Amino acid sequence: MIKKLYNSVLEGDEEKSRKAAEEAVEKGIDPVFAIEHGLAAGLNEMGSKFERGEVFLPDLLLSADAMKAGMDILLAKVPKEMSQKAGVIVIGTVEGDIHDMGKSLVAALLSAAGFQVHDLGRDVKAMNFVKKAEEVNANIIAASALMSTTAPFIRDIISLLKDKQVRDKFKVIIGGGAVTKEFAELVGADGYGQNATEAVRLAKEAMGT
Repeated sequence: MIKKLYNSVLEGDEEKSRKAAEEAVEKGIDPVFAIEHGLAAGLNEMGSKFERGEVFLPDLLLSADAMKAGMDILLAKVPKEMSQKAGVIVIGTVEGDIHDMGKSLVAALLSAAGFQVHDLGRDVKAMNFVKKAEEVNANIIAASALMSTTAPFIRDIISLLKDKQVRDKFKVIIGGGAVTKEFAELVGADGYGQNATEAVRLAKEAMGT
């Protein structure tokens, strides 16, 4: 079943993705597991192929659409905290980095987990993270970096929070291929998530849930 989801994304076939997702739901497969190991894994592979020049941008976009088609079905089956929001999160990919597929997956799972999510997209300046966090009275700032050249911009977010004397108001969690747990500790972040489910766990811990 997971292989079907994976292949539907590789093939960029929305209909196959929807059918595979519906089948996964019928079989009682954990929706988060299906997203992570089926849909997301397929898109990650396509991203790698794109970077190697084995596929082109239209192929990658078709795969992203296929992933979304299946994810819409699976996310509807993720239990939500209906009584109250788990917290408010501002999320984005840092300045200079245009990768946002993984970040978008994290945002979707956080939303499904009951968080109010403000997704700033990609190539987001440090000032915009902080400005939005203050504007919406966020509890958490989540920043992603997938390039070693852009990872240092995470430090800028934390430095800006300190300069504005609001560091204690926000938990800062980070993720992405260019960062590690050690990097998180080095820049003074409050946590590091290796994948989407880890990011959700971190966010819940930050809120004390």
